Amino acid sequence: MISLRQLEYLVTVVDEGSFTRAAELLHVTQPALSHQVQALERAIGAALLERSPRGVTLTPAGRAMLPHARAALADAAGAVSAVRRAAGLSAGELRLAAVYSVSLGVLPAALRVWSRRHPGVDVRLFEHRHADELAQAMAGGQADLAIGPRPHGWAGPVHTLGEEEFVIAVSRDDPLAGRQAAEARLEELRERRWVHYAPGNGLADILDRACSAAGFQPKIAVRAEQTASAPILAAAGLGPALIPANVVPAGYDGHTLKPVPRVTRELTAYTRAAPDALCAAFLDLLLDTTRERLARPW
Repeated sequence: MISLRQLEYLVTVVDEGSFTRAAELLHVTQPALSHQVQALERAIGAALLERSPRGVTLTPAGRAMLPHARAALADAAGAVSAVRRAAGLSAGELRLAAVYSVSLGVLPAALRVWSRRHPGVDVRLFEHRHADELAQAMAGGQADLAIGPRPHGWAGPVHTLGEEEFVIAVSRDDPLAGRQAAEARLEELRERRWVHYAPGNGLADILDRACSAAGFQPKIAVRAEQTASAPILAAAGLGPALIPANVVPAGYDGHTLKPVPRVTRELTAYTRAAPDALCAAFLDLLLDTTRERLARPW
């Protein structure tokens, strides 16, 4: 029996050209992904993919199967939208995709209000390390609404949420923490070892660009895989970290300063087409709560 999940796995492997990248995008292990594709091939009775050290290519049977797999996934998404329109805002599932920092910072406030207003609507959240990864997942139909930096060349509707401010996080006993003015010029930190981010995390690009503009390449004390780890590691004294101001937790054990010059990025919410009633209602709420939070990040 063929499942929609198996078809989704096949399409993602083909689009990514790699089982490894597809597994990361789908948030499954590579063995589990391979097992499901093999199960699909057994159900079809033919090999669909050819695996080689240089990547993955379709067999003749795979080329014949692929358009039908895409059509089946599109029909399933259409069926979900039709049910939502019939059910209004009292039931259904809202699928959201966001970069990690957004799911830590601006998104929880919107979800808290949403869950109170629409307790019958399930919310599924997909998290991504990088804005490019987020846009690719959204283009592939993973979610109804994506929240993150403005996507390059996006064909669908894009809504600006506001400008996100970044701060420098340090420990409370750091020399910078004793300053009367809560700010620091980035070039002052040229010789410091930073709490950096793993290369796949989009915040790594922001730190590298900010330091490059200040005339240096950041030295690295530690690289954090998870965005939430950076302020904690900075507070522990491992080095300064550049973090979105809105992810600083209440009662933070460290100290934050404004970087000079300012470091910012635009946050947006975007869809593939005009949103249905459920998605549109959440978008309106997100615009209100996020603009308010970004306007007072400190």
